[in-house]
Amino acid sequence: SWSGAQLRLPDPLPRLRAEIRASAPGRYRYYQNVCTQSYSYAWWDWARWEREIDWMALSGINLALAFVGQEAAWQRVYRSLGLNQSEIDAYFTGPAFLAWNRMGNLHGWAGPLPPAWHLKQLYLQYRIVERMRSLGMITVLPAFAGHVPQGVLRVFPRVNATRLGGWSHFDCTYSCTYLLDPEDPMFQVIGTLFLKELIKEFGTDHIYSADTFNEMTPVSSDPAYLSRVSNAVFTSMTGADPEALWLMQGWLFQHQPDFWQPAQVRALLRGVPLGRMIVLDLFAESKPVYQWTESFYGQPFIWCMLHNFGGNHGLFGTVEAINRGPFVALRFPNSTMVGTGLVPEGIEQNDMVYELMNELGWRREPLDLPSWVTRYAERRYGAPNAAAASAWRLLLRSVYNCTGVCVNHNRSPLVRRPSLHMDTELWYNASDVYEAWRLLLSADTELGSSPTFRYDLVDVTRQAAQQLVSDYYLSIRQAFQSHALPELLTAGGVLVYDLLPELDSLLSSHSLFLLGRWLESARAMATSDQEAEQYELNARNQVTLWGPSGNILDYANKQLGGLVLDYYGVRWSLFVSALVESLNSGSPFHQDQFNQAVFQVERGFVYNKKRYPAVPAGDTLEISRKLFLKYYP
Repeated sequence: SWSGAQLRLPDPLPRLRAEIRASAPGRYRYYQNVCTQSYSYAWWDWARWEREIDWMALSGINLALAFVGQEAAWQRVYRSLGLNQSEIDAYFTGPAFLAWNRMGNLHGWAGPLPPAWHLKQLYLQYRIVERMRSLGMITVLPAFAGHVPQGVLRVFPRVNATRLGGWSHFDCTYSCTYLLDPEDPMFQVIGTLFLKELIKEFGTDHIYSADTFNEMTPVSSDPAYLSRVSNAVFTSMTGADPEALWLMQGWLFQHQPDFWQPAQVRALLRGVPLGRMIVLDLFAESKPVYQWTESFYGQPFIWCMLHNFGGNHGLFGTVEAINRGPFVALRFPNSTMVGTGLVPEGIEQNDMVYELMNELGWRREPLDLPSWVTRYAERRYGAPNAAAASAWRLLLRSVYNCTGVCVNHNRSPLVRRPSLHMDTELWYNASDVYEAWRLLLSADTELGSSPTFRYDLVDVTRQAAQQLVSDYYLSIRQAFQSHALPELLTAGGVLVYDLLPELDSLLSSHSLFLLGRWLESARAMATSDQEAEQYELNARNQVTLWGPSGNILDYANKQLGGLVLDYYGVRWSLFVSALVESLNSGSPFHQDQFNQAVFQVERGFVYNKKRYPAVPAGDTLEISRKLFLKYYP
């Protein structure tokens, strides 16, 4: 799994009475999200890719994106069309934001891409596609979705392109991409050139991914126009590969339902011959689209679990929804479901949910979850343990069983900019997590040597600490609102000077919870000091400000040793001081003024140039026990 390997096997191995054969009900078991390329894989070297591909093979995944190195091919295409290097440099974003450059959301932010970046990524991509194919996986290559750099308009002044609006909280400095009109002859020229370049370089398995309107409103809602767009994208694929199949993320349909009414969805999907498109029903565990589109109007689809946004830490799952959902979808009238998929925006969190989803891809009916998770705990730690199994059953029924429409953005006050209106709502009983923490700690003598156990102990302790932060926040707010200075100083003091530093030292004791690991892996991609600085700024900005001015602030929040102390901790310290100052001076607390001050702190962190250790320090078990003795409610 992402958090470590459990390879303790019985010796001798148990004998089998008969051959074991399993066949999956669906043709595909898909993995990856276009965003994962940036939130999780941005700085990976071959060793890390190799481990992931092994895990994919062991999990039975047979369809996956192979998106690395595409900018090198794009650069060649743009140069051959007559763009100059400065126009290309103004288009590509930095490495940590390429996912949104590829979907036409952003250009130029945190860029440009150095020449050495292209070379390293190409070299990685050769190895990635070779290994995936050798293990029987179908690789999905990127295709042209219609977005072009502004330079194309200089070279071809008569080209018909529309400027899209700003994306998310970005203005046209870094957003508002140009979209070629599907009828313009250059659409086919560019799309086919690019795909031929890729196929020449990497070969092909005939499945291609393109997202034209990801979180971008089309210029017209006319069904005829939408059909022409999807037809143009598909035709540019078949121009390079007559056997092309288009894999499309179905995120847009549930993200902007006001625009994507049945007529619009149908037009976009039916612009492509039936069976030549596979739609990813991307958020099927919470907002399935197949149900209101007559099973995507006849196009095949994959039932996907999105689960995670921005690679946030935080225990979360919708186990009942994923245990039932795929089987309900298979039985839907005229269902066109052809498989299941895992499409998290970020990985290396909540292993259990992904192992469960992988297993469900091989099943024909729902599992008995409590007995499954009991066996899971044993497999995960390499030994049966009653306390650990009880802990997992508690987590399963609480934090992992969000019901209704669940959107897992970690909104804990711990990882959000402080204010007097923060969300402390939970979808589960906090006491279940505290009890699971107690149970796991009681198993440490037996399981303490297991790396997966140590990871889980950090993760559950971290969740308990996150809950405690909310409690202290509520005390701070209550004390401030009732003008009780001593209580404010007490609660604020415990939070800023004890709980947050203790959480930081817990996280710093495990390699997978280190800010330094993320930053050093970014620096390791560089071939010069200047590149190292640029890559590190990319890595720091993504997990904090997400943009020049906090455009998507804390969307990709992580709980990492170093980040808790020097970013979240400093913010909370400033907040408590501002409240104390307000009570002392009798002047009201102004959120706007605080936001301006705290932005300097946030920005200061991105540029602080401090090197953070990439090697853990301290004993996880000891630190968790210390936190437990101090804070267990």
